[in-house]
Amino acid sequence: MTRQEITEFYGKHHQRLYNISLRILKDSDEAEEVMQDTILKFVSSEGSFGSEAQVSAWLARTCIRASIDRLRSRKREEAFLADYALQEEAEEPAEEQLRGPVPDVMQIRAAMERLPEPYRLVLNLVLIEGLDYREIAGLTGQKETTLRSLFSRGKNKLTLILNKI
Repeated sequence: MTRQEITEFYGKHHQRLYNISLRILKDSDEAEEVMQDTILKFVSSEGSFGSEAQVSAWLARTCIRASIDRLRSRKREEAFLADYALQEEAEEPAEEQLRGPVPDVMQIRAAMERLPEPYRLVLNLVLIEGLDYREIAGLTGQKETTLRSLFSRGKNKLTLILNKI
């Protein structure tokens, strides 16, 4: 690729890759690094991709995998502490979860950020990225049943957080 082609390619794909990584990592600097690493990996690869859709899919998968790898390298202590704190909230009756006004987008984003990492990751990949459990299992190495359980529990915890906002 020429310098001009690389610049155009970067301009076309950088924002989407950054947003994917940011939703997973919740850290702007790390998301920027993952985005740049993903683009660099594509530019330096000698593989041929048939269509723009294949290129876009490859970039998204690579970015998600790199973000998950970054996430795995972090210490999990905060996630476990947050999980224990949210378990106490989960003891409320289910009918109380259904009450209350409908939250807006900013409230949902804030609530998503409060979720422990495994729940936030699965909810982001299913709800925002539109991946199915099989694809997520391939990316994370976890079983589909585990992912379904994390999604269900994460959705319940998200509902509890939103009801308290």
